[in-house]
Amino acid sequence: MGQIDIGISSENRTAIAEGLKKLLADSYTLYLQTHNFHWNVTGPQFRELHLMFEEHYTELATAVDEIAERIRTLDVAAPGTYKMFAGLTSIEEVEGVPSATQMVEILTGGHEQVVKTCRAVLGVAQQAEDESTAALVGDRMRIHEKTAWMLRATL
Repeated sequence: MGQIDIGISSENRTAIAEGLKKLLADSYTLYLQTHNFHWNVTGPQFRELHLMFEEHYTELATAVDEIAERIRTLDVAAPGTYKMFAGLTSIEEVEGVPSATQMVEILTGGHEQVVKTCRAVLGVAQQAEDESTAALVGDRMRIHEKTAWMLRATL
């Protein structure tokens, strides 16, 4: 591949990509958690939560692709293994199968964590005048804030 010249310095592209790697890891980890809970939820709210979790993990599947492609656009390799994600994520792994209420609480916290990760990378992108990353991250924040609100509303 040729030299990249998109108006963002190499140092800034690297810094932005490092933040996006954390966002990718958080998003992928949340995707896995949500999919796990979709499969394993039980109880009186089964149908509602089963369908809601499916909507959420489907949206996250698209998001991880967009985030990884933005990292590549910045000419940095995107992480793509469980081991790499485990080392980058801020979201704790869940052991066993929690109750439906606990699932909602865990996922709410996960979405809120992704918002915090977004805020961190947004600042770096804004300082570098990287509007493309800022727009992507801003969109992700809005989606995760709304999803956390919807999850909290079911409690």
